[in-house]
Amino acid sequence: MSAALREDAHPKEEIVWQGHGGPVHGRANGMDIIACRACGFRHAVPLPDPAALEAEYAEAYYRDAKPTYLADAGADQGWAQLVQDDRLDAIARALGRGPGTLIEFGSGPGFFLDAATAKGWTAIGIEPSRQAAAFAQGRGLTVYNRTLADAAAHGLPEADAVAATNVLEHLADPIGALRIACDLLKSGGVLCLTVPNDFSPLQIAARDGRGHAPWWIAPPHHLNYFDFDSLEALLVRLGLRPVERLTSFPMEAFLLMGDDYVADAALGRACHAKRMNFDLAFEAAGIGEVRRRLYGALAAAGLGREATVVAVKP
Repeated sequence: MSAALREDAHPKEEIVWQGHGGPVHGRANGMDIIACRACGFRHAVPLPDPAALEAEYAEAYYRDAKPTYLADAGADQGWAQLVQDDRLDAIARALGRGPGTLIEFGSGPGFFLDAATAKGWTAIGIEPSRQAAAFAQGRGLTVYNRTLADAAAHGLPEADAVAATNVLEHLADPIGALRIACDLLKSGGVLCLTVPNDFSPLQIAARDGRGHAPWWIAPPHHLNYFDFDSLEALLVRLGLRPVERLTSFPMEAFLLMGDDYVADAALGRACHAKRMNFDLAFEAAGIGEVRRRLYGALAAAGLGREATVVAVKP
């Protein structure tokens, strides 16, 4: 178990469920979040039935949980492409050769695929949601409306890179999905994973020092809770070599400064606008490298809203 899993300051009761066991680090919606010793990362128990979860994401997720997401997709793309390009540049550094085939699983509306295509990649998306896959296909992208396991079983090309952004936290079996992703990679290929950086020191400070409830605990949609250390440790277990960390603006800083965006959706959107302005100002000044170095330093310290790890398959 990584050091990060031992650092939550509140001793917890222990739970064992079907081979998963560890101290409870949170509870919501009838599910406990444990620091699982078997898996090496925090996750919910009991885990939902995989078939029921697959059906949820195939049809109901964008209809019920995110009904306006696709209609609003792209509104912030001028800013989001900074992050997408940062990740693609990190993949290129790790790959050490020109762009080839990139597969993104959980590709959503397809904007990362757009950014990859613009950089010369042959980009393929795997998306279980019917609505999201249709949206991306309607924009001319190559996207298969399948789960990753189903798409791999039906045949996918060997990939120079595989990417997933904010996907692993939703899966009942993230380790199984990562094994499939590793099998898709060529030798020397690159895996780029982005997850919420949860139970981070900034979240703990906002929770314990400012009296906030642990807002990031959100099962059943978020089942798994990674940080940099636990994600890297999992990739090492799967035989990969982590080579770079990236992150994004530490949104929890707003909470620590008194802007309670958790309780106020309009304030949350205003805080999001501020972080976009922050990032875009560096680009407007022609010093985007300063932003990248800043976030690289935060990632090295385990901070930032998201944890992105780039790893190489030997």
